Amino acid sequence: ASSSSGVVVQVREKKGPLRAAIPYMPFPVAVICLFLNTFVPGLGTFVSAFTVLCGARTDLPDRHVCCVFWLNIAAALIQILTAIVMVGWIMSIFWGMDMVILAISQGYKEQGIPQQL
Repeated sequence: ASSSSGVVVQVREKKGPLRAAIPYMPFPVAVICLFLNTFVPGLGTFVSAFTVLCGARTDLPDRHVCCVFWLNIAAALIQILTAIVMVGWIMSIFWGMDMVILAISQGYKEQGIPQQL
């Protein structure tokens, strides 16, 4: 007979400052930013920087709004400047996908629906 002891393991993703600066936007805005990032690398990220100034929440609550805004502008510039070698374009698309994922997760939290991954 074996005894089962309940062990709870919690896994948290550690995000860097650029990744944590991605704002939680409404779903339609996030989809527009993904679309922009897909066809013009960095443009959707640039647009998302302004949503921070409009009150969008990020995973950097202890940083000032202007600092988070400039982190997003820096991410957009990195995407634009490295798009020539395809790295920025790929990064831009993944950045847009992260925006949509964050928008979806925020929608679930606001509605009180439990998430299952």
